[in-house]
Amino acid sequence: MSRDEMITITVPGSTANLGPGFDSVGMAVNRYLTLTASSGEQWSFQSSSPCLSDLPEGEDNLICKVASQVAEGADRKLPPCRVELASDIPMARGLGSSAAAIVAGIELADELLALNLPAKEKVRIASCYEGHPDNVAASVYGGLVIGTHSDKQTDVLSGIYPEVEIVAVVPDYELKTSSSRSLLPENLPFGEAVKASSVGNVLVAALMQNRWDVAGKMMQQDLFHQPYRSALVPELEKVITLTASMNVYGVALSGAGPIVMVYVPKGSGSFVRRKLASSFRNCDVQHLKPDRKGSQVKKSSIKAIM
Repeated sequence: MSRDEMITITVPGSTANLGPGFDSVGMAVNRYLTLTASSGEQWSFQSSSPCLSDLPEGEDNLICKVASQVAEGADRKLPPCRVELASDIPMARGLGSSAAAIVAGIELADELLALNLPAKEKVRIASCYEGHPDNVAASVYGGLVIGTHSDKQTDVLSGIYPEVEIVAVVPDYELKTSSSRSLLPENLPFGEAVKASSVGNVLVAALMQNRWDVAGKMMQQDLFHQPYRSALVPELEKVITLTASMNVYGVALSGAGPIVMVYVPKGSGSFVRRKLASSFRNCDVQHLKPDRKGSQVKKSSIKAIM
């Protein structure tokens, strides 16, 4: 990148699991991490977004770590950049803030080094870093994704664009994924695992057919994680109770929580948001929609902007 060039990378946040789709189902949402990089003498990261105020400002920033790892894998060295960040993705709430940063790092290395990585390879790298493909694949592709990941390979189906709106109840506390995962059992009895898998299978089939009425039922029959995590997120049961008489499809934790997602028919999001906001004074209740584009990269001339 020359001193006259600037790279802008926009990465959507995401919600994962959608109930029983544990570590395998994800959907991009219209909340974004935006990175603007220009040539610098050393790596520096600055932001005016309140949710990013405590992030590392040098090479220990997650975006820089990921970009450097991608460069090492290509046996290349990254040129230092001055990076401006902006984000409206809540941190440590379950909307894929770390996954968005990982994808941004991969996109930055890809652009700086002209690697021309295909989307499939970006998802593989990101999944190896994150440990599962749901959030990162959604941030790369946009829309809804269904995937599986192992040490040997990552397989993701994309190109699914949900006809749905979302109301997110965002509590005023953070919940680290590691803390939330610590509540999960190491094993499930065979019979319970079979039942849990059947619920997950129906969820996926319903999502593929855009049958959100069925998908919503499956979300609340999850046996993989929500029964264990609900103790840390009291808002989940309250949202389920309050929406029982509303025109909604279903309710699920977003990732590890604590955000609670309410999936509603198109055109109903604003009404449901207002109703829930009146009952959750200590939460930020947001009206969201699926993102269809995924991560976007644009190069421009600094001179043209000035």
